[in-house]
Amino acid sequence: MAVTINDVASAAGVSKGAVSYALNGQPGVSEGTRARILQVAKELGWKPSIRAKGLSSSKAYALGLVVARDAKLLSTDPFFPAFIAGIETTLVEHQYTLVLSIASGPETEEQSYRKLAEDGRVDGVILTDMRNDDSRIALLGELGLPAVTLNRPEAHSPFPAVCMDDTDGITSAVEHLISLGHSRIAHVGGPQNYIHSRSRRGAWSKTLEAAGLKDDLFIEADFTAASGAAATDSLLSRQDRPTAIVYANDLMAIAGQSLAQTRGFTVPADLSITGYDNTEITQYLNPPLTTIAADPLLWGQAAAELLLKYLNGTPAEDILLPAPRLLVRGSTGPVRSAA
Repeated sequence: MAVTINDVASAAGVSKGAVSYALNGQPGVSEGTRARILQVAKELGWKPSIRAKGLSSSKAYALGLVVARDAKLLSTDPFFPAFIAGIETTLVEHQYTLVLSIASGPETEEQSYRKLAEDGRVDGVILTDMRNDDSRIALLGELGLPAVTLNRPEAHSPFPAVCMDDTDGITSAVEHLISLGHSRIAHVGGPQNYIHSRSRRGAWSKTLEAAGLKDDLFIEADFTAASGAAATDSLLSRQDRPTAIVYANDLMAIAGQSLAQTRGFTVPADLSITGYDNTEITQYLNPPLTTIAADPLLWGQAAAELLLKYLNGTPAEDILLPAPRLLVRGSTGPVRSAA
């Protein structure tokens, strides 16, 4: 059984109140008594109760993460498990826990944040997938719930952010394909209400325009494998089909590569493909996937650390993570010809 304050008090020959004062660093006991109590607690293997600590300090010792995406995506897209693992590895060191909520739509999402705040279940939240005119910033201000955002929203935000410039990776991927002779380069992007989806599309478009090429082959998808396959099928059915496709994540790229091969296209002889995230499975595909190496584990760790600092009142300035880099593998090669 767990050692209690009563056990420590009995072994130290003092009152329960004296033990509470000593263990919480409060006045009310002499330094000699405090030292004796701390030594006895250490010898007995006493550990603080997070629940009791939370009650005495009005803290929940938990952070919240509300994911407004299809629940199926969490089990298939490797980004979120790695990102959540990064949060958890940081929180465990500080005796915090993570409260995860899956929201199926805008109303459910707002209800999730309100419930987290009203029930006092979390001390703060991490905001992912920042959007155009993101209403969550004002909502959290209304609820008095501290937050950290992944990248800065377009509107003013009082919260610190963990930032990463994902345009460099997309730019490198498009430049790589252009250097291989490709001129019909498509982009299968994520939902355009997400800031990071628009920034990746913008980088793709600007790089093509700088090379004097058209940016007319864009399809908006939703990051799932099914949408990646459907977008690829649509692009490959065009008379002016692309000879290369840049995908906004690895999951869509993997599905697109499989779909293309099923339809009889050889990768990369007939079609070059690039992904984004550098999930582990990409190096074991046939051919291995050229991708952009982001680090979702690092994202999670940095976000949790920054939010904990913010909650503790320490100056919490924005964190800029290293820009992701292009990893060239077998799924990209010189252009042969467009069908």
